Amino acid sequence: MSSLKVREGEAAFNVPGAGKPCKTWYKVYGTLPHPHNTPLVVLHGGPGSTHEYLDILSELTRLFDVPVILYDQLGNGRSTHLPEKNGDVDFWTVQLFVDEMHNLLNHLNIHDNYNVLGQSWGGMLASEFATRQPKGLGKLVIADSPASMALWVKAANELRKELPQEIQDALNKHEAADTTTDPEYIAATNEFYKRHLCRLDPMPQSLVDGLAWMEKDPTVYSTMNGPNEFYITGSLRTWNVIDRLHNIQATTLLINGRYDEAQDMVVEPFFQHIPKVRWIQFADSAHVPQLEETERFMQVVWAFLRG
Repeated sequence: MSSLKVREGEAAFNVPGAGKPCKTWYKVYGTLPHPHNTPLVVLHGGPGSTHEYLDILSELTRLFDVPVILYDQLGNGRSTHLPEKNGDVDFWTVQLFVDEMHNLLNHLNIHDNYNVLGQSWGGMLASEFATRQPKGLGKLVIADSPASMALWVKAANELRKELPQEIQDALNKHEAADTTTDPEYIAATNEFYKRHLCRLDPMPQSLVDGLAWMEKDPTVYSTMNGPNEFYITGSLRTWNVIDRLHNIQATTLLINGRYDEAQDMVVEPFFQHIPKVRWIQFADSAHVPQLEETERFMQVVWAFLRG
């Protein structure tokens, strides 16, 4: 296909307690509705990041004519920002983002037939969504995601022990002092990211852009997650979906990278408890194999979706 059909739009989203009208910005690659291929709805990470670093999934449209839908979740990017809700754990809930998914599916008139790919927090959200056995869900891809935050923190602590001692000391010092905005702490965090977020040097601009959005408006990320990928202080710190995974009816593909923040121990419960599941690991990737091993990633996902 020589050029991609692309359209952007906004879905009005009625959010009780928001205090103002809200909208979800989205982008559709390819033809919707499609005569043959089921659309793929893509959920970005964070929570509180944006779609840019997953824009590469438009390759599924270019190569295989799969309609791909990307969107910025409420609170960042081109969707409605609510900085006045910073720290409001009763507002920023998993259910809010599940509701946003249903709203977008209805807006696009695809709630009867769609697949879902969630990456990092997006995979957590996708698993929550799928445990509710929603109408129309075909196949599910959970990429680089934990089944519980306790396991995520355990894996992160193991990875931290592999960092140079001076980096570990800087992280520990500033976390103890609650000075996680200090440049020394941020520099130490970036050393972790070079090993376990993305191993490409330089980091792809699309990932830089997604991280920049979280810096510009940290409302969702700081409330639900915390200051970074491995120091979890937000409302998700006790999140756990393991005891509900048996409810997922969709055939599921699990993905992680060999060097991923989402180490095998955090992915394994998905494999153990989802009834119809397979698991593929990317040997040369950390947390973003769609960027680190793009060609193989597209082939793997397409083979799963069409199978």
